[in-house]
Amino acid sequence: MLAIINGVIVTEQQFLKNHIVLVEDNLINAIVHEADIDLHGIEILDAKGGYVSPGFVDIHSDYIETIVSPRPTSVMSMNIGLRESERILMTHGITTIFHSLSYYGDDKYSHKAIRNPENVQKCVDAIYASHEEPHLIRHRLHARFEIDSIDQIPNLERNIKDGKVHLLSFMDHTPGQGQYRNLEIYKNIMRGYRSMSDQEANVLIQNQVDKAKMTFDDIERLSRLAIEHNIAVASHDDDDVAKLQLVQSYGTTISEFPITLDVAKEAKKMGMQTIAGAPNILNGGSHSGNLSASEAIQAQVIDIICSDYYPPAMLHGIFELSKQYEEDLHRLFQLVTINPARAVNLDHEIGSIEVGKKADILIIEQMEDGYPVVTTTMVDGNIIMQTNYR
Repeated sequence: MLAIINGVIVTEQQFLKNHIVLVEDNLINAIVHEADIDLHGIEILDAKGGYVSPGFVDIHSDYIETIVSPRPTSVMSMNIGLRESERILMTHGITTIFHSLSYYGDDKYSHKAIRNPENVQKCVDAIYASHEEPHLIRHRLHARFEIDSIDQIPNLERNIKDGKVHLLSFMDHTPGQGQYRNLEIYKNIMRGYRSMSDQEANVLIQNQVDKAKMTFDDIERLSRLAIEHNIAVASHDDDDVAKLQLVQSYGTTISEFPITLDVAKEAKKMGMQTIAGAPNILNGGSHSGNLSASEAIQAQVIDIICSDYYPPAMLHGIFELSKQYEEDLHRLFQLVTINPARAVNLDHEIGSIEVGKKADILIIEQMEDGYPVVTTTMVDGNIIMQTNYR
């Protein structure tokens, strides 16, 4: 048995001081007051006054694309990519990761080899195989399905039936709506991939608009199939109430990156769980000119923070919000732990420090300047990372 002492325990209800977390095998065995236990003969882990937090649950991260494909036309080993990604993610407190793999249609202005269908499937298979292999953290698949990927519908359907999908979202990146309502911002993003004239950009935009896309019946059928397999369904870049109502009619329970504060508020009223990206917090706003995550979190219309494309942002995002805006740090911890676990139907196993749950636990210390550092990461009761800044 292991006793975690001298920490501020982040339970779902409160910050708990003067208590000890007992871990036995891979589970949280007990949470007891320090005066009520004799630690003789018990292994000790000293939190040194830091926060004893549940491991972070990141349900939207495309970071694996960067690890596996460090150059647009180069694709490395999927197995190496998964194993090396976890060695990075565990230092940022992420103990459960939903790799957000993109099923995209033909992209005329940029090229990422990792998004070729055959490479996507290789990564899907590697994530699935990781469940039977020794790994440091938990790997899951978030299938991000662009609605112009009509030819990939059979592959998605097969992966759902084979148990390889753990979260499904439908995306529509057609310029002029959603994330890219502002066409000038969209053009600047396109030019970030390669130089092009305004006329060429306009042609590419029109091609995107004219593409054939999935029907509502297709989306509803795949949503129902996912739900039958206990897979949560998310919408992406919701920009009006009508879209929220439509996707909710399909069984969607998660609204990823609502575009405006009003849409985020409406999603909450409708009982949907809302997600914002942590990089948005650190950058002071959306790189696409949309909703400010900090503003939405202060308005209490965001339930979940994800890393999106920058793993350190979850840890630093919650501490930055607490420091800069005097937001309740305990509430912020819930945005990266129990709330995302609940959204993807894993809250019975992970997401909170609770007796009987998996012992996925972090120790987070703050340096003298307030800088937060994950100094210990534990998954399934095993310490997989420790560092010492003092």
